[in-house]
Amino acid sequence: MKKEYDYLIVGAGLFGATFAYMARQRGKRCLVIDKRSHLGGNLYCEDVDGIIVHKYGPHIFHTSDEKVWEFVNGIVSFNQYTLNSLANYNGKLYDLPFNMHTFYQLWGVTKPEDAAAIIDRQRKAANIHTPRNLEEQAIRLVGYDVYEILIKGYTEKQWGRPCSELPADIIRRLPVRLNFDNNYFNDRYQGIPVEGYNRLTEGLLKNTECRTGCNFISNRDSLEGIADKIVYTGPIDEFFNYRLGRLEYRSLRFDQEDLSVNNFQGNAIVNYTNAEVPYTRIVEHKWFDVHNVEAVKAPHTVITREYPQDFKGGNEPYYPINDESNISLYQQYLFLAKKEAANTVFAGRLGSYKYLDMDKTIALAISLERKEHE
Repeated sequence: MKKEYDYLIVGAGLFGATFAYMARQRGKRCLVIDKRSHLGGNLYCEDVDGIIVHKYGPHIFHTSDEKVWEFVNGIVSFNQYTLNSLANYNGKLYDLPFNMHTFYQLWGVTKPEDAAAIIDRQRKAANIHTPRNLEEQAIRLVGYDVYEILIKGYTEKQWGRPCSELPADIIRRLPVRLNFDNNYFNDRYQGIPVEGYNRLTEGLLKNTECRTGCNFISNRDSLEGIADKIVYTGPIDEFFNYRLGRLEYRSLRFDQEDLSVNNFQGNAIVNYTNAEVPYTRIVEHKWFDVHNVEAVKAPHTVITREYPQDFKGGNEPYYPINDESNISLYQQYLFLAKKEAANTVFAGRLGSYKYLDMDKTIALAISLERKEHE
């Protein structure tokens, strides 16, 4: 018998929404479900008296893939936001990513050759040829000062363990610019959807049947048989009831405040890199769109402090811990999926157990949908 849907898409985040959009263009019948009370996954935004708030952390769309950029701009208009972050270390501010502004703030140098000489001298003094951990890798790349002031504390808070115990390949490279360019990303295109990411989600899921507050795991008996195929973007270990063990993640807690001041920090993102501060950064949301005059001039502002934490209980999984043991466990789950879930595709950040930038997420979703019809 013909089933009710061609695809059941579990998860209304960027991957699921993009796949649904592409499938709908092909005339496929899709049902998108999400256990949260809203669509959009971690891209979800909230309007707080005219200020668009990124509820699950800031998301800046950046890409050098012209086709992906054209795709998202065909759905919604983007502003021209360019990420320029700051780091606060013991009350002193430094520019990010590491560039000549940063090196002037660190050492008072104004010439690229002087900054390069200091970094090179510190790297040689460390005499690290084969880094055994993240600490050694960072020092080998940028020297002691940058590591101690701008990397160590932030990274140890983010991952919940000393840098000397983290794998070196977490930071295969660190961008070092010997110019005064504060643009955080090197990508050609960058911005945020006008009026927030909800507009992008709405555009992708327009005319697609969606159900929020619908947990696949607790309703799988009634859901598994309604579609020819399942695109599952939830945690792969949860799909199999953690039969082989639990994959590890780092989670986040967001502490949001609506303050009765017009301007709290003057920048969208300020990282706090010393270990004594329990949060990793403060986000002031109104600065993601300076062209939103109403929000910029509003007599209030909304900030969010981000606190990294262990993934347990009801916490959300944000960052996969891609060490050898977890990657091995993920591969075992993939093998199990081939044997027991032939009609299910595991995709997205949680389904593939891989942190993905938004442009890569969209490109993978488009590629998967096309492969379905080759």
